[in-house]
Amino acid sequence: MSTSVPQEILDALTRVDMPAVPALSGNPETVEVAGMRLPLYRCGMAVIGSGAAGLRAAVEAKRRGMDVLVCSMSLFGGTSACSGSDKQTLHTAGTARTGDDFRKLAQAIGGGGCMDLDTAYIEAVGSINALAGLQYLGLPLPQDRFGAVLRYQTDHDEVGRATSCGPRTSRLMVKVLCEEALRLGIPFLRKAEAVRIITRGEGDQRRAIGAVLIDQERRDEHWGLSVVLCDALVLASGGPGELYRDSVYPRHCYGSLGMAIEAGIEVTNLSESQFGIGTRRTEFPWNLSGTYVQVIPYIYSEDDEGNEYNFLADYYRTTRELCSNIFRKGYQWPFHATRMEDFGSSLVDLAIFRESQQGRTIKMDFLRNPLPGADGVPFSLENLDDDVRSYLENNDALQGTPLARLQRMNPLAIELYRMHGHDVATDPLPFNVSNQHMNGGIAVDQWNESSLPGCFAVGEVAGTHGVTRPGGSALNAGQVGGLRVASHCAARGCAVPEDLPHTLFDAAVQECIGIITQALEASETTPTTAVVRDEIQARMSDHAGFICHIADLPPALAAAQDLRQRVLAGEMRITRASQAVDVFRWRHLALTSEAVLANIAHYVREGGGSRGARAYLADDGEVVIHTRHGPLQDVCYRPEQPEHKEYKITLRWTGDDFIITHNPLRAIEPLQGIFFEKHWSDYLTDRVHAPGYQHQ
Repeated sequence: MSTSVPQEILDALTRVDMPAVPALSGNPETVEVAGMRLPLYRCGMAVIGSGAAGLRAAVEAKRRGMDVLVCSMSLFGGTSACSGSDKQTLHTAGTARTGDDFRKLAQAIGGGGCMDLDTAYIEAVGSINALAGLQYLGLPLPQDRFGAVLRYQTDHDEVGRATSCGPRTSRLMVKVLCEEALRLGIPFLRKAEAVRIITRGEGDQRRAIGAVLIDQERRDEHWGLSVVLCDALVLASGGPGELYRDSVYPRHCYGSLGMAIEAGIEVTNLSESQFGIGTRRTEFPWNLSGTYVQVIPYIYSEDDEGNEYNFLADYYRTTRELCSNIFRKGYQWPFHATRMEDFGSSLVDLAIFRESQQGRTIKMDFLRNPLPGADGVPFSLENLDDDVRSYLENNDALQGTPLARLQRMNPLAIELYRMHGHDVATDPLPFNVSNQHMNGGIAVDQWNESSLPGCFAVGEVAGTHGVTRPGGSALNAGQVGGLRVASHCAARGCAVPEDLPHTLFDAAVQECIGIITQALEASETTPTTAVVRDEIQARMSDHAGFICHIADLPPALAAAQDLRQRVLAGEMRITRASQAVDVFRWRHLALTSEAVLANIAHYVREGGGSRGARAYLADDGEVVIHTRHGPLQDVCYRPEQPEHKEYKITLRWTGDDFIITHNPLRAIEPLQGIFFEKHWSDYLTDRVHAPGYQHQ
């Protein structure tokens, strides 16, 4: 990317204006519950969330003739619209010079283990339609003169299947999908948050039929309580970003994972997350991957008196090794325990963590090249590992300073921070290692349906990822999931419920009324939602971060269980009616926090070891991390056992405790047995959507 790109183009790709979404027209149907007259909405499909995954499901469902309603907590306020990185990645099938196919892509997507084999292949095959549909809607993905999409390499991707339209790729995805939703006439509830799933039936007959909402646009009327009834409930509200104190999520990202747990829906792989370097949440949270580190800035720490420390020189043996591994954080951005070994790129993450534990602020300076490492050799672009040097050469990025190299490779990365009040051309960037993404979530089948029939999950709330995933494949997974849900619901029929008796949802609404009333009437000695928030976030960051001490897990889990018991018993206070929704947010996150810790503690008890999400430290850890000074005796960790890649840990909430099981990975039938004439009729008759269908 050249520095000659006109400013108006840079502005269009960073200062992305979103469409105006009108309020729902007309007066809704109403229903009386507990003496309150509440709005009641009916639709074939209710999509909870307005990010890229949810909007794709809504658009594709509407195109197939379904009656769709989108319920959004905050239009354009979630991770899709507000998060990203240097050139945020959309990962799809590639056109690498070495050749590529869907099976290779599926192997890369699920290569870290703990991912269903059929899901990996589905996401690989579906990436073509996902990408083409976005291009059709106007997503400005770059192309060469032949029309081929320009691509690059990212983490866990050796082929180079990544593409991007800049740091706001997912925001641009939301923009074009929302514009299409409005063109199709899809209605939106613009500030409505689901707080309770409504079900009917018992046992095997139990299914989702809707949700209780709190509509902030109507919060002066009975706290905004509303009801939506539907044939298909699609959870697409993102991950639990508020779970951690040290987080690169935008603020107020709560997700619907806890609500699903409360409803008894199975969740899986909650021990698997992504952590990586990013600017702090107290300023402008953003991932510092890709070109931010590939230009090899000077990374240092600063104490309260302004003294600087070239701390990475205490970890790496030479200037060349230090600088080459800073560069590799670009496409090895997520922390991975094994990359701390042998002076790899995740040793950078460990060094940052240990330095911040001393109370120092970590900064990234684009005006200065790195200072000499332990060998005293000055920085030079000629003194880099071959893969690093060739990358910079291929991109004409051999300028004299990190800033000049960044201006050459990705001026949008500079523009983004300037837009948010920080000019990297004048001031260093404070940053740290933070929680960024949950790879686990709601357990779903090959059509993204949960263990509760009628309830689907797409995007980050769906637990489709394994231990690792190629950078950007989460965006692809959400798009493919949205397509799959719409296709499946259209095939099986998705009618607007008209004849459901009020008794089916009266109890759920009355329970919500009771929870709100109890919180409003609680004594002044009862903890507020802010106190509960601080306890959850501190415990998760301190004891369930990417550096995790095994001995700390039992007391952390016990404390999380105690908090959950108190919160579910009503020991949480709000001071005004407008905070009613906060009661449910922190009720659900208390459940989510316990679920994550229960999953981690179970994994460790089973002998589980360090892998993508975390390094599990123990006094008897077999792997000792070395720096140039020798072994770090306090950083000894258990290695991962290969057999632990072959199953998923699944949890189900019973109302009192979690039932934890091991589920083998879903297999995929031999692909060489699928033929056009043999299986065309199965598609034409929708037999491919039948439960348990496999190509015979």
